[in-house]
Amino acid sequence: MELPPPPDVAGTSLSGSEPYTISSEENRALCESVNTQPAEDGSAHPIYYYIATQVGMGQTVAGLCEICDFDVEVGPMMASSQVDFQQPLKTGQPYLVEGEIVDIVRKKSRKLGVMDIVTYELRLTLPDKTPVLSTTNAWVLPRRELT
Repeated sequence: MELPPPPDVAGTSLSGSEPYTISSEENRALCESVNTQPAEDGSAHPIYYYIATQVGMGQTVAGLCEICDFDVEVGPMMASSQVDFQQPLKTGQPYLVEGEIVDIVRKKSRKLGVMDIVTYELRLTLPDKTPVLSTTNAWVLPRRELT
């Protein structure tokens, strides 16, 4: 059985419009939740690579799913997340998020049936566009209606 093509979404912008700032209070609370101490030099916990880019991008999770013609209530699943830091994250520093959907691939899985794998890249920069990090995330979107 030939599968219908996935939505044509490669290149769709995910750039945010507002800066994202990691507050020292939020960083302290996150560090406490993972049983570590905040850095004394103002560095933020590295997991903020994911939090800052997801919150600061131009779409919510539901919005990204909608772009991919997928109902968020079905449940997207994270497949992978890779990050390349150019410099450490700092509390109190505004960051900008730029990015786009790289591709979406439809395939058949023995466990999930038909699914789409959407890959998107997000880049965190300082307001002057100095690179801070880039991350490439892949989510699995189960397509039960095609199974």
